[in-house]
Amino acid sequence: MPDLDETTPLGAEIARDNRRLRRLQGSSFPRPVNTRIFTVANQKGGVGKTTTTVNIAAGLAKAGLRVLVIDIDPQGNASTALGVPHHAEVDSVYDVVINDYELKDVVQDCPDLSNLRCAPATIHLAGAEIELVSLVAREQRLARALNRYLRECEEQDERVDYVFIDCPPSLGLLTVNAFVAAGEVLIPIQCEYYALEGLSQLLSNIELIQKHLNPELAVSTILLTMFDGRTNLASQVAEDVREHFPEQVLNAAIPRSVRISEAPSYGQTVITYDQASSGALSYLEAAEEIAERGAKSE
Repeated sequence: MPDLDETTPLGAEIARDNRRLRRLQGSSFPRPVNTRIFTVANQKGGVGKTTTTVNIAAGLAKAGLRVLVIDIDPQGNASTALGVPHHAEVDSVYDVVINDYELKDVVQDCPDLSNLRCAPATIHLAGAEIELVSLVAREQRLARALNRYLRECEEQDERVDYVFIDCPPSLGLLTVNAFVAAGEVLIPIQCEYYALEGLSQLLSNIELIQKHLNPELAVSTILLTMFDGRTNLASQVAEDVREHFPEQVLNAAIPRSVRISEAPSYGQTVITYDQASSGALSYLEAAEEIAERGAKSE
């Protein structure tokens, strides 16, 4: 293979990605002292919530950490991306929050990564918002089931290091359950004009959860997604977000990527679909940064 001409834009990009891949290959991330539970939320649709959930989870699992993804979006896209069956007959998160099933009875292993497990969503979750209204302790149902599951895993010497809860694009009772169950919020923000619109509403809702239901909840992580460095708009949005949230925004930003879009159609994350792609490398770097930041704060 001829030497790469790094004087061209394409050559420089390929060489940069090769260096990133060499650095990340075989790397292990620090284990948190205690299980970290993230809710991935943004009521604006199309910002990359599910993509971020499954790829950060896969990145951490690939580095040797035990990870659980809980899919509470009725569309079940996270379940699809992780290759987990979620047709109507499958026991799912719906059965946990509505029918009092144990979480261990619905969790499935993901086929591509041995350390990654998923509690799938089925179409039944579409009606869960209405059914939850009349139930006792409706906001705490996921939290209680998750805490029981994590205790059992710890007793069996299989402690879960990270939990990621993928939310629907709304601020209803399912999302409230996710906020009550979590200790941290990860907010993906699309690098487009409307990025900051609606964020104040999300933060207000999080403050209400902190005040009334979960005082431990904190917005710890913000990830810039669909970043296109060739446009002034994306750079301006990134600058604005970093200015408003200097402590929370990750240095890693996720580029627009065909590989990221393709991966779910094969029932995979981009991490397992094409690890050498720029999208996969960016998600691996984001996962590494989350792990490193957590280790420093403990």
